[in-house]
Amino acid sequence: MKIQIINGPNLNLLGVREKSIYGNTNFESYLEELRARYANITINYYQSNVEGEIINKLHEIGFEYDGIVINAGAYTHTSIAIADAIAAINTPVIEVHISNVYKREEFRHHSMLAASCKGVIAGFGMDSYRLAIENLIG
Repeated sequence: MKIQIINGPNLNLLGVREKSIYGNTNFESYLEELRARYANITINYYQSNVEGEIINKLHEIGFEYDGIVINAGAYTHTSIAIADAIAAINTPVIEVHISNVYKREEFRHHSMLAASCKGVIAGFGMDSYRLAIENLIG
């Protein structure tokens, strides 16, 4: 089984930025934990601050992987293009958020991506990614 994790803008700064919201752990450290926990699954990771690069990655792997976990960051609330890319592929996609977006600013309460995704997980910190993987492996 192959799962792709895609992180969007500013998530390369996890462990450094807004620790009260996103915690102290960088994603690479958490990824090591996920890979150890799910040693029988290939978990690939991609991060980009650029909308078009995220779309290109979805197109590249969206017909051959078993699942995609995406945290599109702020693009969640603005990108019809990423939503269209998710809708265009066959691989199931789960949208995740580290913070509970519904406890934050009003503009974060709407996801442009959610309708194209299998489901949405938010507010469980980094564990949101594990919960998504659990769903994908069923």
